[in-house]
Amino acid sequence: MESELVRDHVELRTANLDDESMTELPLNSPSVPVGSPSSRPAAAPAAEVAAKSGGVATEGRLALLDVLRGAAILGTLMTNVWIFTGPGSEWGVLQSGGTGGSGFGSFPAAAESVFRLLADGKFLSMLTILFGVGLAIQYNSAAKRGQPWPGRYRWRALFLFAEGTVHFVLVFAWDVLMGYAVTALVVAHVLTRSERAQRRVMWWAAGLHLALMGLLTVALAAAPDEGDDKGTADGVSPQVVDLYSEGGYLEQISFRLENMIALRVEPILSFGLLVFLFLLGVRLLRAGAFGADGTGRRIRSRMLAWGLGLGIPLTVLTAIGGETYFLVSRYCAAPLVAIGYIGLIGAALDRARRPGPLTIGLTNVGRTALSGYVLQNVLCVVASYGIGLGLAARLGDTAHPWWVMGLWAVVCLVLMAGSTLWLRRFSTGPLESVQKWVLRR
Repeated sequence: MESELVRDHVELRTANLDDESMTELPLNSPSVPVGSPSSRPAAAPAAEVAAKSGGVATEGRLALLDVLRGAAILGTLMTNVWIFTGPGSEWGVLQSGGTGGSGFGSFPAAAESVFRLLADGKFLSMLTILFGVGLAIQYNSAAKRGQPWPGRYRWRALFLFAEGTVHFVLVFAWDVLMGYAVTALVVAHVLTRSERAQRRVMWWAAGLHLALMGLLTVALAAAPDEGDDKGTADGVSPQVVDLYSEGGYLEQISFRLENMIALRVEPILSFGLLVFLFLLGVRLLRAGAFGADGTGRRIRSRMLAWGLGLGIPLTVLTAIGGETYFLVSRYCAAPLVAIGYIGLIGAALDRARRPGPLTIGLTNVGRTALSGYVLQNVLCVVASYGIGLGLAARLGDTAHPWWVMGLWAVVCLVLMAGSTLWLRRFSTGPLESVQKWVLRR
């Protein structure tokens, strides 16, 4: 059975949340000259694309991009699962001040803190980089067909924004799709500019983001201590806690809509980071960072060394500093660790003799990324909220944090098994198929 899956999935493909779920990375598609200012991408030789885009599939090897995307989807849940299961859920993370752990005073508290530190912002940054990779692939595809850019991609991004809006209203307030859609529209136009202009936008976005995070961190450090929070022990108002533990589904939807601005603050504050990571993904693809050749391995080795070498110490320092440095940890250190994670996963796959169940499962989740992202949030809503099993209120602190980690593991297994079974019969995920059908009309 495993050999059949390997044979079926060996072909290099990439899945993107704004894509048709499964867009093949053509081995003869053009690697568009980065410096071309024209809005109509120019074609280039196929050999150049295979070398620069990393579009070389080797026999018996699964596509690295799909594995990375699957890891990013399941990794974001490592952070979001604490939001679903915490007091006040989506609003509670704002009132309680971040998504940090419980310290290291006991073994359970230490386990939770390490679990959170490994994931918080890291896999979200990885997913953002991979989204930029997908945008570059779309750009190359337009070049191959001789189509103007951004052209029809605008409709793809607008449809993604609509999908994100529905997801925000009906499922999860901390949706990433809306922010990705807006960023994609901006970066799509940046790609029509020269290489120099793209680098300038990329580094200016990073600089402005770092300046904003620095100013906000200084403001947090200078803010007076307001003493004990009113409400629960976590600083969350009892009314909000009751809304998610006992309230109805329509009440939760109404609450999201009433507080939409506050619940949409993350993509606004981190917009500069989103632009930077999108363009970083574009540059990594063009440099051949995801290829199976020596160039790809060398780039990933440097990503591993620099990403983890800088990111982990900075993450540890911010953890020691406490909640005051939450923004630095999530929006400055985490992207560095994400770069290291890409290199680490790539190195692990380079050393693997054959794809095992984990690699195949991650690949299939990556191929159905949009469906997997939404489904994992729906499953957590059903498991945690009062409108479903209500485990967050029933288990509470009695089995904390182990039941939360167990919930994450169960959802991951469901997604990997479900995507594998689904792709035996269909070429794309269910939501990807809907997206593909709508955009073709």
